[in-house]
Amino acid sequence: MKEHISAVQPRTLPKPAGFSYAMEVKRGRVVFVSGQVAADATGGIVGRGDLVAQFRQTCANLQAVITAAGGDMDDFVKLTIYVLDVADYKKRLKAIGDVYREYFGKHFPAMTLVGARDLFDASDGALIEIEGYAALA
Repeated sequence: MKEHISAVQPRTLPKPAGFSYAMEVKRGRVVFVSGQVAADATGGIVGRGDLVAQFRQTCANLQAVITAAGGDMDDFVKLTIYVLDVADYKKRLKAIGDVYREYFGKHFPAMTLVGARDLFDASDGALIEIEGYAALA
């Protein structure tokens, strides 16, 4: 964990697995990352019909944005994940977790999973969208 952020662990809640209840930003600047989907450089959706492939491309896009801002993936303090099918996300949780660790390692910011009825890019094949906040030193 970086010195400018730390996980908050209330003693009255069970130990979280794969997320943090909260992240404290001690100093630095905050970057607000808009919702990213599995679009490639041409704007086309990668991995049509494949949630895991789309999760991978979405993480790559998050990484591109945070790198352009001068940060790293472990600067993220909050992620909100929007999916069209929560049951499908849960069914593929192990594979998604493997991809997550490729990008975030053992860094687990505060996270929320939201089942959405629609996404802006769903008509183009997007199954997932992830937005986040990062704290850069």
